[in-house]
Amino acid sequence: MVAKKMVFLGGGSLYFTRAISDIVIEKELDGSEIVIYDIDKEKAGLMANLGKRLMREAKTSFKIRSAGTLEDAVDGADFAISSIGGSGAEITRNVYSSYYHGADMSISAKYGIQQVVGDTCGPAGMMMGLRTIPVYLKICKELEKRCPNVIFFNHSNPMAVICRAMNKYTNINFYGICHGVQEGFGDIAGILGVSPEELQCTWIGTNHYYWFTRILHNGKDMYPELMKRMAKTSPDKNSAMTAKLSQIYGYKIVYPVDDHVIEFYPFSSQYQRQDDLPYNLAANAKHHGFDANKLMKKKEEPSKKLRGEFLAKYQEILNKTTLSKKEGNSFSGEGLASLINAIAAGKRQTCIINIPNNGLIPNLPKTALVEVEGVTDFKGARGIYSGECPLHLKGILEKRFVWQEFVADAAVKGDRNLALQALLLDEMAIIPEKAELMLEELLNASKDLLPQFFK
Repeated sequence: MVAKKMVFLGGGSLYFTRAISDIVIEKELDGSEIVIYDIDKEKAGLMANLGKRLMREAKTSFKIRSAGTLEDAVDGADFAISSIGGSGAEITRNVYSSYYHGADMSISAKYGIQQVVGDTCGPAGMMMGLRTIPVYLKICKELEKRCPNVIFFNHSNPMAVICRAMNKYTNINFYGICHGVQEGFGDIAGILGVSPEELQCTWIGTNHYYWFTRILHNGKDMYPELMKRMAKTSPDKNSAMTAKLSQIYGYKIVYPVDDHVIEFYPFSSQYQRQDDLPYNLAANAKHHGFDANKLMKKKEEPSKKLRGEFLAKYQEILNKTTLSKKEGNSFSGEGLASLINAIAAGKRQTCIINIPNNGLIPNLPKTALVEVEGVTDFKGARGIYSGECPLHLKGILEKRFVWQEFVADAAVKGDRNLALQALLLDEMAIIPEKAELMLEELLNASKDLLPQFFK
């Protein structure tokens, strides 16, 4: 057994119901300490109680508690895991139902930019980054002081922007973790009629947008067969756009669902009304919590009654949380527990991580945040060489990497002109005069969480 200290940052996030249930069944980590920290201390306490219950059910002996201060939480930590939505301590089940994200989406729609999820690119993705990055850098400063050798896993969006800021402005050893590539493996495995674990694949891209460049099964090139089967099959209604683009490019887009992929294209900004969006994107946007036909949510302090009702529902969700079954592979969620276990024990194991490129894809910038296959060791994880990026994909990605850079710098410096440049560089760009007006409205709607822009 290898006992470690793990700190969950934004620990009241419901993401941690899965993370805890995965970790407490890892016998090799038994005896480790799990500390849960959240600016909403009541949620952190309830999440800690869930951890204790699941630990008892797993018959393991983790030490689980909530912490009242960030300093106490991170002191001496070996691993830090974050799920921070950038909506302060607002009483919402997730960031997508928050006042702040609703304002991002509504104001953008007012200016003719229809977004679907709004957490990766576009004005809403930028705003999420502007609010979240200062929080991450504050945490990283504390980590550098109290646990400089910590291994930091970020689960929050906009993934690439947050990770780029940490890479540029801190010395923390970090990795972004997501499940987009795993979903892509599951998608092509289903089409080919094999198990995801049987496939040997290479992909290239940034978080939420990547292409498979190689697909093998038992050493045989399966790409021709995959494209042949895709051509004969009607795609799912939520993947019609990615299927069409994959047919045109001759490369399968990894993440199969249109909702994130649309943020890398200008298509949605060509429609003034949400209900006119192509494919199934209007329904998808509403599924994620944004209905452009409804009035923008007002910002208001929650009443004692509203908070009580929320916490009651929150506790119901925790009560329904059960122990995970043994993960056993890298295709179940982000594979967090397995990843921590492998690093803690110094075992070599493949994983999927968001890290700086540093030559893994030689014809892309070294500082670009890419999502790649990695291999673990006792120091963390190292990326595996992916080969060169196809030319069309290179064109899409390099523009996006510059956008990520502008957003990261704007968040740190509180620079409105950099934020405006990011808006104008984005695929959803509108004319400069309107972009300036939109930016002013977006910043003012989040003024209490963006002090760097109002000095």
